[in-house]
Amino acid sequence: MTSAQAAATVVVVGSVNMDLVAHAARLPAPGETLIGQAFAGTPGGKGGNQAVAASRLGAEVALIGRVGMRQHGQDLLKALEAERVHTQAVRRDETAWPGVAVIMVASEGGENAIVVVPGSNADLAPADVEQGGALLRQARVVVAQLEVPVPAIQRAFEIARQSGVTTVLNAAPAQELPPILLALSDWLVVNETEALQLARAVTLPGDADELTIARATAAHLRTLGPRHVLVTLGAAGAWLLCDAHPEGLHLVAARVEAVDTVGAGDTLVGGLAVGLAEGLVAARAVALGQSAAALAVSRAGVQQAMPHRSELPELPELAALIAKAAHSADGNP
Repeated sequence: MTSAQAAATVVVVGSVNMDLVAHAARLPAPGETLIGQAFAGTPGGKGGNQAVAASRLGAEVALIGRVGMRQHGQDLLKALEAERVHTQAVRRDETAWPGVAVIMVASEGGENAIVVVPGSNADLAPADVEQGGALLRQARVVVAQLEVPVPAIQRAFEIARQSGVTTVLNAAPAQELPPILLALSDWLVVNETEALQLARAVTLPGDADELTIARATAAHLRTLGPRHVLVTLGAAGAWLLCDAHPEGLHLVAARVEAVDTVGAGDTLVGGLAVGLAEGLVAARAVALGQSAAALAVSRAGVQQAMPHRSELPELPELAALIAKAAHSADGNP
């Protein structure tokens, strides 16, 4: 087995970005130049974020993606390797720019403005994915998001499914998806907004609360092919619909003082992938992701805020998870 084919329990197919963040007292008006207060360049991209989250939580992780090497590319790869993420299956494109997010943050009020340029992420092709085919076949879980082209994700899931590998699609940012991709997804993970965008056929009353929306959209999305649908609800927890919980299960989130919620979703998905790779049942795998996300949002930053496994509290037994969730869903204290 070559180094490029070194086995990983979790393989992430996705984006890698450099986030260029400038802080100023306020956002500039059109045509205005401001003197900034601080600047930082930090690794990001949903693929990179989820790979780091899974690695910190104890999985052996590999990333399949495409990184432009004209600027920042080497730094992005070094940052992933420092987090024990295998990058041998990442295509190095010497002529392209990597993905970049240019972010302006106002210290007064915390407003921000973001421009994301996909760069080399937009060039990930099925042929690139096939070069990492051995990784996909030997993994326990393959995870993808929608910051790289759908044909590449579809090919990755086809290869994984042929070997009985669990596939997890985090459908973010939301877009219209081909039915075949949903049918190839064992897990579909979306937040409330993404669920509504994907389940446009669902009619809801104007006063529908979060759980009502989650129940209705999850039920519709599951008819499209995924065996498990997870709708994340931020501080309100998550709604899980699957064979083990055909009526749905509300898993409440730990109460924490949120400092920075930007990386919460990616941390949860990384934790879910680790739980599934370890053979945890669905609810406990979700709970692992929730536990990691709760700790991450209590800290500043994205990848640097993601917890290591040793920092997490012990998960409650499955019966306690279900009892707590059911109690909360009934509206009881």
